[in-house]
Parts: sequence; structure tokens; C-alpha cells
Amino acid sequence: MPVPKRRLSRSNTRHRRSAWKADNVALVKTVENGKTIYSLPHRARAVEDSNGNVQFFEYKGRKVADA
Repeated sequence: MPVPKRRLSRSNTRHRRSAWKADNVALVKTVENGKTIYSLPHRARAVEDSNGNVQFFEYKGRKVADA
């Protein structure tokens, strides 16, 4: 692992840290049965029954895991 030869100044360290910015989360909007659902792309979606209990998880319309 590389080790710096000299110590970085406080202003250089803070400048480097402040340059990094987190990106906004990209949500996908879908409408099912008149209900708008926002979800993360490429993630398994929980399928719930009428009471709100999770039955299983699906991805691209296929069942991938039990709850």
C-alpha cells in the first residue's frame, strides 16, 4: 500500500474530501393497479398480498426468492 512521502496540509486534505459528491438515487417509477411505486433499478421487488405481508421476491417478472 502506498505511503505518502510528506504530510498533506489541512487545506489540501479538506479540498480533496470536499470534491467528492454523492449521486442522487435513481428511482424507477411504475404504476400497478392504479398505485404508483418507486423502486431501485436492478433490484428484486417484494410481492405483497392484500394484507401487506411479503409473499416472495421477483425480478423481471420471475420469482427469485421466498420471503
